[in-house]
Amino acid sequence: MKNILEVREIRKRFGSKQVLDGVSFSVPEHCVFGFIGRNGAGKTTTMRAVLGLLRTDGGEIEVCGEPVRYGAVPESGLIGYLPDVPEFYGCMTAPEYLRLCGEIAGIERSALKTRCSELLGLVGLEKERHRIRGFSRGMKQRLGIAQALISRPRLLICDEPTSALDPVGRREILEILRTAAEQTSVLFSTHILSDVERICGRAAFLEGGKIVLTGSMDELRAMRSDTDLALTLSDPADTEKVTAAFPQASLSDGRLIFPKASEKDCAALMAFLAEKMIPVTRLERHEADLEDLFMEVIGK
Repeated sequence: MKNILEVREIRKRFGSKQVLDGVSFSVPEHCVFGFIGRNGAGKTTTMRAVLGLLRTDGGEIEVCGEPVRYGAVPESGLIGYLPDVPEFYGCMTAPEYLRLCGEIAGIERSALKTRCSELLGLVGLEKERHRIRGFSRGMKQRLGIAQALISRPRLLICDEPTSALDPVGRREILEILRTAAEQTSVLFSTHILSDVERICGRAAFLEGGKIVLTGSMDELRAMRSDTDLALTLSDPADTEKVTAAFPQASLSDGRLIFPKASEKDCAALMAFLAEKMIPVTRLERHEADLEDLFMEVIGK
């Protein structure tokens, strides 16, 4: 699969702080790529470098095989960008604003009306006719995505697009980005790991100025294949019998927790409970997710 974005060993220092220390990753074509990191980890710094808005101290960046250089304007239509807090002309309506963006981008008028209509439909604003100043935060994010896609970019960069939205707004933005990946590749920075699991095909973890993990979602989940078991006994008096046989178990909120239990551990526990005829109210498996993996990576 062809890579739309290649980032190789980029470095950036601000004063005494090494923000980026050899960051490397690639974004395939028509992929939603999750760029994961804590607040202040350097996600926005990386994106600014990809956009050519920040001079790096070393390394290389290519978009569609073309090198990115500081201060150079990318080829028209190559990159679309949605900042974390997009700004608009509040006196305009959404169609007026998109038409202005299209005219600035040099889109022919004969094609611009159709393109604006397509994008407003994509982001669910086709029926909105009031001024942008009255838009909610979620509506502005949706309009920002439409603006970023106006020139049919090969790469769409979104910086924390769901960070300040309510659950409904977050879901809407994620579905829009998933649909947008049919037309472009999406680099999606966030610290909300459930959002990445919902829509991303690949992801990278940024920590300490370095990419500490990267791969497909299946590959990342496989790095933490063990799961926790939570056992609730019908009779709390049986707790001592179980903990005597399984000393790794700990009691939490009335449940026995078996950390990092493999399939073999689970089978052994179930066999023990059956042999001793210990009645069980509930046995749950906590599947490993990105949050578990990320907490392991950062040592929390």
